[in-house]
Amino acid sequence: MEKKEFRGERLKNARLFREKTLTELSAITGISKQSLSLYENNHNKPDYEKSGIIASALHFPYEFFLQEDECKTTTEVTYFRSLASATKMSRTTQSLKLEYVAKMYEVLLEYIDFPILNLPNVDFTGNDNEFDDDENEKMVFEIEQIATSVREHWGLGDAPIPNLQLTLEKNGIIVTGFDTNEDKIDAFSQRTILDNGEVFFICVDQGSKPQGRIRFDMAHELGHILLHPWSESLELVTKEEFKMRERQANIFASAFLLPKNSFGNDVQAYPTDLKYYQWLKKKWKSSIQSMAYRSNQLGIVSDNQFQYMMRQISKNGWRQKEPDDVPFYLNENIFQGAIDLLIDEHILSASSLLRQLKRYGITLYPKDIEELLHLREGTLYVEEKLPQIIHLRQNAEDNL
Repeated sequence: MEKKEFRGERLKNARLFREKTLTELSAITGISKQSLSLYENNHNKPDYEKSGIIASALHFPYEFFLQEDECKTTTEVTYFRSLASATKMSRTTQSLKLEYVAKMYEVLLEYIDFPILNLPNVDFTGNDNEFDDDENEKMVFEIEQIATSVREHWGLGDAPIPNLQLTLEKNGIIVTGFDTNEDKIDAFSQRTILDNGEVFFICVDQGSKPQGRIRFDMAHELGHILLHPWSESLELVTKEEFKMRERQANIFASAFLLPKNSFGNDVQAYPTDLKYYQWLKKKWKSSIQSMAYRSNQLGIVSDNQFQYMMRQISKNGWRQKEPDDVPFYLNENIFQGAIDLLIDEHILSASSLLRQLKRYGITLYPKDIEELLHLREGTLYVEEKLPQIIHLRQNAEDNL
């Protein structure tokens, strides 16, 4: 029988989940920072009253702090866009949340056959020296070939990809989204090791960011998945090397979303006309800036022309908000489909699913689970039914 005791590592997880420092949690609870630190490191344990205060302050079920983690998932590294600009606390919080998504995926695997990971074999050599023009040219060509191979492997042809989220999910990459509360995090990706193999997760920021930007972010994370190692800590990677990896992922995203031949043929008609790019934006679902960048990368517009176009974009105030920007919201994702299937087929109810998650140490409020898995609000709502304590007499009908 599992011993019920307050577990310090769970307090730390809950605190980071809510993006709180020890100082902030101390101010909310009235418990000293030193005491909280002792609790987190299992050098001391809070009494029942203080445990309740902590649980309430972090909005976690009290039971959460008494459980062991029964999931076997292992997360090695998380790639964030603009690693240098986002705060370490924010990166830690988002990475931890995505780890909980991976744990819930592991539980759902007992019931659901999710699409298996379907990626082409990629052997990316790359180049770490940004000042070596010859090697950089070879690197760009190599990434172009990889982007083409992915399209061929997934049967996408050369046309615009109408639903990138669905395309990724069909090929075994799990896409979810939650509000990062951080302007400097657009998207991030994570690899999780399970007993039966690996699975990649991409998380995008939910909110008012435009469609073109988030689609590029998803493709950028796909670039990381395909091109870069996942077994090393990014803390050991130099800023220069990480900057190069970001550039490589950008090159891949551009080549994947805007194929050389089909997009190149489209843009040839009016390659420097920003009004024309507004029309292309509706077809390719990409930002004007990313299409201008791609045109320059393909040699369709010269460096001077590209710089002039970017000055015009700045002059028009389009750096932050372009014409015809459409806010991006994820479609109902693979988790919603999985849970709907379990409920519709009477395999699990909302309440039994919550109990099953709890067995694995995932004791969160339904609202948090819905947000992490990008579920419809109310999907896991459980109506509390009071027990029936009155009954009809056996001979009630005879008295009518």
